[in-house]
Amino acid sequence: MQEREIFSRLNIVTPYVVRLDGRAFHHLTSDLGFEKPYDDRFNDAMCRVCEALISKSGLEPDFAYTFSDEISLFFSKTIFNGRVEKIDSVCASYAASALTLFLGLLEPVSFDSRVVCVDSQSFPEYFSWRQKEAWRNHMNAYCQNALIKEGFSAQQTAKNLSGVGSKQMHEMMFERGVNLAKTPAWQRRGIVVHKKSVIRKGYNPIKNEEVETERKVVVVDKDIPLFDTPEGLDYICKISGQ
Repeated sequence: MQEREIFSRLNIVTPYVVRLDGRAFHHLTSDLGFEKPYDDRFNDAMCRVCEALISKSGLEPDFAYTFSDEISLFFSKTIFNGRVEKIDSVCASYAASALTLFLGLLEPVSFDSRVVCVDSQSFPEYFSWRQKEAWRNHMNAYCQNALIKEGFSAQQTAKNLSGVGSKQMHEMMFERGVNLAKTPAWQRRGIVVHKKSVIRKGYNPIKNEEVETERKVVVVDKDIPLFDTPEGLDYICKISGQ
């Protein structure tokens, strides 16, 4: 019967991205009473999931980019011999387990997962695309929340915002006292979690002297540049090692 596992022979070569998306998380955030349009507790939990994926899962992605209920993991090293089924299933199951623990949930959650083919030249374009989606998500979230607070139903809100452009959303929120360009950077641009080299001072009792050693620590960067700018391209290439 093993020959019937036809997708188990589907492999991918590095580099590649694994994108995780929360499944029906709007029910989760509603049931837990999270603040809208953004909740610090949920955002912090998603950042902790990224940290765990990088430093504790054994998967060792180079970095993670997250916004809303989405996580994109960049891999420059092969895991599971590039087996797509295993990469997808392990990344998604680990993320779901980690989020369940970090939020103290009594009900299970799930992520869907997909492997995205990129190369050393095109991967910045992928992250720029997702960052633009973070911006669109940011505008929609503020506008939806504003209309619902004003008494519109979810269906009415969706209808009112259908086809509304970026400029109109800006004006709509500005009239309500919110400048979307001045909201927290992590809401507008997303968050990057990656490893960073730091120098730690210590003491060598044998040589009776102070020593410095280089260590890798996981950092959460909530003030990232736009990836489609020269600064952003340099930033993302540096953290990916490409």
